[in-house]
Amino acid sequence: MYSKQIIERFKNPKNAGGLRGANGIGKVGNAACGDIMKMYLLVNEDGIIEQARFKTFGCCAAIASTDVACDLIKGKSVEEALKVTNKQVYEILGEMPAHKIHCSVLAEESIHAAVEDYYKRKEKESK
Repeated sequence: MYSKQIIERFKNPKNAGGLRGANGIGKVGNAACGDIMKMYLLVNEDGIIEQARFKTFGCCAAIASTDVACDLIKGKSVEEALKVTNKQVYEILGEMPAHKIHCSVLAEESIHAAVEDYYKRKEKESK
């Protein structure tokens, strides 16, 4: 059974969609369940995440987890974003079936992938 928070986030995600001008894009997936998450970041010159958006192909828990992850990193430095954990995502969403907890793990991984891409792009710009 999904919590009210998961159902609400699934039905009305606040951060769904692409992000024009994103300077960090991360894509992760889980072959076993078929979930794919793509996170877009807009990081300012001070290293603060001004905007985070996502596109997720997956179940209710996957979409809700990515939406919460975006909320958790907005306004934070990229270093702070890397400290966001799947446990924080899970605690916000509340009860979910045990076999869906991997969705919160994927959300954490999508943050890391987007930040890694941001650093790669920044490194290329400095050359």
